[in-house]
Amino acid sequence: MLLATELDAIAASLDEAERTRRQIGLISQAYPQATLADAYAIQGRWVDRKLARGRRIIGWKVGLTSKAMQQALRIDTPDSGALLDDMLFGHGDTVPADRFIQTRIEAEIAFLMARPLAGADTTPADVLEATEAIAPSLEILDTRVVRADPATGQVRTIIDTVSDNAANAGLVLGSERVHPRDVDMRHVGAIVLRDGAVEETGLGAGVLNDPAAAVAWLARRLASNGQAIRAGDIVLSGSFIRPIEAPHGCTIEADFGSFGSVVCHFA
Repeated sequence: MLLATELDAIAASLDEAERTRRQIGLISQAYPQATLADAYAIQGRWVDRKLARGRRIIGWKVGLTSKAMQQALRIDTPDSGALLDDMLFGHGDTVPADRFIQTRIEAEIAFLMARPLAGADTTPADVLEATEAIAPSLEILDTRVVRADPATGQVRTIIDTVSDNAANAGLVLGSERVHPRDVDMRHVGAIVLRDGAVEETGLGAGVLNDPAAAVAWLARRLASNGQAIRAGDIVLSGSFIRPIEAPHGCTIEADFGSFGSVVCHFA
C-alpha cells in the first residue's frame, strides 16, 4: 500500500502530464508495492483535481472486458474510469491536434441511464430496467503513462492503466438511440475503418458475453466505494475490438449496421 502523500504526488504528476502532453514513467515500476486499491485511489485523486477546476462527471467507462485484454495484463477483472464533461464529442466532430498525446480508438455500446443504478447485488436485468437507451460510440484512449519503459522494455500493468483513469481521454457519441430490450446486444457488431480501410470488426458478445453484464459489474464496483451510477450518466460498456491507432489527420468510422454509425476526425 502507498502512503497518502505518494498517492497525491502520482495524481499530480498524471494531471501535469495530461496538461503538458508529456508522459510520465511507469507507476508500476517506480512503486512496485502499489496495489489495485492504490491505483483506484490515485485515479480518484486525479479526478478530484479536475472537479476542483470546474469539470463535471457525466458517466463512467468499463475497460478490459475481453479475455484477450485481461490475459495481456494478467488479470481476471475489468477496470473502470470516470467520464468528464470536457471529454464528450459528437458524431462527426474533429478532435483538436493539441488535445491528446498518443490516441487510440475503441468501438463500444454506450448506455444512457434513465434511473440510478447502485448496489452490490446489481444484475444485468437491473441494468436493462435502469437504461433509457443505448447508442453507438467510440472511446478515445490516451496514455499519460508511457506504454513501455524505453530502457527496460517493461510494459504497462493494470496499476498504470487504472491510475491513468483506465486510459480514458474522451468519447464520441453517435446520434442513434435504441432501447436495449429491442436488440440482441450480444450480436450488435461494428466494422471499424480508418481512412476508409477496415481495421477491426467485433460483436457485443466480446464484452463479458453481454454488455449489460459490464454495466452491472461497474455498479457493483462503485458500490464498494460508496458510489453509484446516476440518472443521466453515460456508461461505456467496454470495447469489442482491439485498440486502433488514431494518428493526426485520420478519420475513424464505426459502422454498426442497423444500429447506426459514429465518425470522428483527428486534426
